Amino acid sequence: MKYYIVDAFTDKPFGGNPAGVVLLEGNTYPDENLMLKIAAEFRYSETAFVQQNGRDEFTIRYFTPCSEVELCGHATIASFFVLKHMGLPDGQYRGHTNAGLLSIVVGEKVMMQMAKPRIVATLGAEDIEEVYRSVGANPTEIHPQVVYSGLPDIMLPIATLAELQSLQPDMEAVTAVTRRLDAVSVHAFVCSGDEYTAHVRDFAPLYGVPEESATGTANAALTYYLVQNGFVGAPAECRFLQGEAMGRPSVVATRMESEATIYVGGTAAIVAEGTLSPRLI
Repeated sequence: MKYYIVDAFTDKPFGGNPAGVVLLEGNTYPDENLMLKIAAEFRYSETAFVQQNGRDEFTIRYFTPCSEVELCGHATIASFFVLKHMGLPDGQYRGHTNAGLLSIVVGEKVMMQMAKPRIVATLGAEDIEEVYRSVGANPTEIHPQVVYSGLPDIMLPIATLAELQSLQPDMEAVTAVTRRLDAVSVHAFVCSGDEYTAHVRDFAPLYGVPEESATGTANAALTYYLVQNGFVGAPAECRFLQGEAMGRPSVVATRMESEATIYVGGTAAIVAEGTLSPRLI
């Protein structure tokens, strides 16, 4: 089994969001306990195990150091970047996952289709106050909303880039408000008028992630939020800068072709590659 360490949503090593990628040969997956141990040895949030089933068909399974998960966006981007590096032609591919079938487009960037987005809720006054207080920010005139594009996330407008970069969230308070509003994260953003559509920070301590350096689902949801609230027109192409405060800058690209179709992706950088010991098999 060939393995790769890949930073997704960046074109420079040691930026973006790191993932392990393991390319499998043959028609069967290794023992689940072995894949879990490999993921734990790599120590990244997710490691993808990729098997090719046909010319344009792949099966991908994702493991954290603790368990198997249904889907991981940045590990999917990393996987298809590795396949492109290995000679996979540009084109459209199908990825079978435990979360369902993915449509993945390989080209200059690797783009994956997300779930149909929708606005879940517009927050009331008390909820707005609680969410802003949890991250240590001041409310704006723009209403936060819970938006779904595979996962529900709270879209939280911030007044200035300086305020966004200086946020020091109370993680217990963020955990409490996301649990109560049935959301995965607080996705704070500011439209700064520079080369990026927005600068963003994502806090998901409810799921053990105090801050994430790149989030595909939340930025897909943010694209939908920006279109629905008149910040950008549809069809929309956006670029979000995330991970600055963590020292791992990530550029997440999105493309919203219609209200039902939205893609998320970017580039990646291979940091290391090697072969797992035959003794493991």
